[in-house]
Formats: sequence, structure tokens, C-alpha cells
Amino acid sequence: MLKTILSTAIVVFTLFALSCSSGAVSAGKVIKSGPAGNSLTATLSNQDGVLRKGKQDFTLTFADASGKPVDVGSASLNFFMPPMGSMSAMNNPATFTTTGTPGVYAGKVDLEMAGEWQGQIAYEGAVGTGKATLTITAQ
Repeated sequence: MLKTILSTAIVVFTLFALSCSSGAVSAGKVIKSGPAGNSLTATLSNQDGVLRKGKQDFTLTFADASGKPVDVGSASLNFFMPPMGSMSAMNNPATFTTTGTPGVYAGKVDLEMAGEWQGQIAYEGAVGTGKATLTITAQ
């Protein structure tokens, strides 16, 4: 009995260690993708492929023409909504951490409201500097 429990514990621990050791982040389903300059494509993804009002996690991936992730160095993303009527403009900046995969950044943002946002992406690093804007509708 003890041998079975010990064997099961070793298998579970090994599977857990293998799943954590790769350092790779699953990008999930694509929310929006578009050109980011320097022959790169920027792709915003999360688990369900939908941007929503409120706090959420997502990934921002920069890839070359073949789809291979490319490390762009320092990256930023600001969600901007222009003023409408008596409502002033809104800026909701994302925060990023690097992942085990160069070119894939783990992000967090807290969107104030549902609606159409302009995802203002900027980066600077070994591949040069670039800016892109992706129009994204949050639910």
C-alpha cells in the first residue's frame, strides 16, 4: 500500500515538474493580430479569445513572417479609448512580465469598460523600434 502511494506521488510530482519546467506560456486563442513593423506581427491572446471589461491576463506575442516568436526587448501596451460626449479619454496600461519563450510576454490589464479600445503597442530592442495599433472590442 505504501509502495503504491509513494509511486503515485512520484508520478504526480514528475508530471508537475515537467509541466512547469518548460517555461513556455500557452498563448491561448487569438483576440487580435496585426502588423507591428520590422516585418513582425503582434498577436494578443488569452484563454477564450475574448477581451473583457475588468481585470484579465493575456499574452502578447511578436513573431516573424514564419510565425516564430521574436524577442523585441522592451514592450508596452496601452488600451486607449477616445473621449465620447462628456466622457473623457481613457488609458488603461498593461503590465508585462517576460516568459520562458523570447517574444512572448505575459500581460495583465484592468479595462474600465466594455467597448472599442485602441491597443497601442510599442517596443524597442535588438530588432529595432516599432509601434502598432490594434482596434479591439471588449465585452
